[in-house]
Amino acid sequence: MTGAASPLDLAAGLVERAVGAGADAADATAFRDTALAVTWRLGALEELERSESTAMGLRVFVGRRQAAVSTTDPLDGSLAELVERAVAMARTAPEDEFAGLADGALLATETPELDLDADDEPAPGRMLAMAAEAEDAARSIEGVTNSEGASASWRRAVSALAASNGFQGSYAGTSAGVSVSVLAGEGLGMERDGEYRTARHMADLPPPAEVGGEAGRRAVRKLNPRKVETGRMPVVFDDRGARGLLGHLAAAISGPAVARGTSFLKDGMGQAVFAPGVAVREDPHRRRGPRSRPFDGEGLPGRARALIDDGVLTTWLLDCRSARQLGLEPTGHATRGASGQPSPGPANLWLEPGDASPEALMADIAEGFYCTDLIGFGVNGVTGDYSRGASGFRIRNGRIAHPVNEVTVAGNLKDMFANLAPADDLRFLSGVDAPHVRIDGMTVAGR
Repeated sequence: MTGAASPLDLAAGLVERAVGAGADAADATAFRDTALAVTWRLGALEELERSESTAMGLRVFVGRRQAAVSTTDPLDGSLAELVERAVAMARTAPEDEFAGLADGALLATETPELDLDADDEPAPGRMLAMAAEAEDAARSIEGVTNSEGASASWRRAVSALAASNGFQGSYAGTSAGVSVSVLAGEGLGMERDGEYRTARHMADLPPPAEVGGEAGRRAVRKLNPRKVETGRMPVVFDDRGARGLLGHLAAAISGPAVARGTSFLKDGMGQAVFAPGVAVREDPHRRRGPRSRPFDGEGLPGRARALIDDGVLTTWLLDCRSARQLGLEPTGHATRGASGQPSPGPANLWLEPGDASPEALMADIAEGFYCTDLIGFGVNGVTGDYSRGASGFRIRNGRIAHPVNEVTVAGNLKDMFANLAPADDLRFLSGVDAPHVRIDGMTVAGR
């Protein structure tokens, strides 16, 4: 077995070796990545890098004992040592009654057409031009005074999974992106912001100048911020902040957290978690989706579903182990890298849009806060308590009044979800997507 072997051959070979070395069961992952990245700052090339890498992970079972190891060396001698080490580790590991591969009857048997692989590696010159165009557009915005740089990136990854339960599967996917970050103003009054876009196919990216222009405008509009008095008021989160709220939901309905009792939604199954009419959906088979996949990290199929339907929580995110802990069937949400155990996570996740524009969501707010940036990680997954540093804009009489910084937005995610109203401006950008949202009754702590 050599470095020229395909990722699927590498994974299947590891499984065969592990079973031959005494493992009762095994599965293995293999990844081959090719990446190209350019950084451009203040009109000059700062970095140009191209990399190729291979990584493999092996999980072995001896009875109900398991161990996981990983390597980046695909040579025969190294893999033989890796297998021996993994089996020896499993024999000394504590028993885990919930450990094991997926039931063979549950494995994915079809390969959906997802169009993930453009196989379109660009020339370095094209990447340079993209980064330069993005930064030039950002720096051309009046009020922008400095740049932290622009970047353009491209990656192609081949992912493979093989297991002794009979599963073998492999798929390739590309991703491309452009980002830029700039500063506006002078001295102590400087403000920073940026923008980025990613896509599976480079042809689907917006013009770099569009990304750069948005970055510049975001930075300039934050100039001359004021303080606000502490109070309870409606908060409107832009799409970036709303995506973060979806991330908190995904963490709260993750099977391991529910099984351990460390989620504030551990008793929420079948209950109204959001307001009536609110829906959160997921589709791992979304064409060209940033997180699309034909099978999960344990070889199970995924499917489109509503995690929240008419405000009601309908499912947990379960890998095989957490499903066994809860006495349920796995949901095809296992994620997997080269190292560590599988863990559940969503594929393409989004909050369904509402009927009102962001402006209409603000129209009846006499005094409120429009949140565009969040800082820190002040979220308690056990209680749902939420407290994060923020900046944005004052809402007064239904309109944006002036920039605001150095405030804290606080509440509890249970109350926040129950009072959340989505706008109509959903854009599919990152794999976790949401429109603007309004949440009434939050505390905004200022001076």
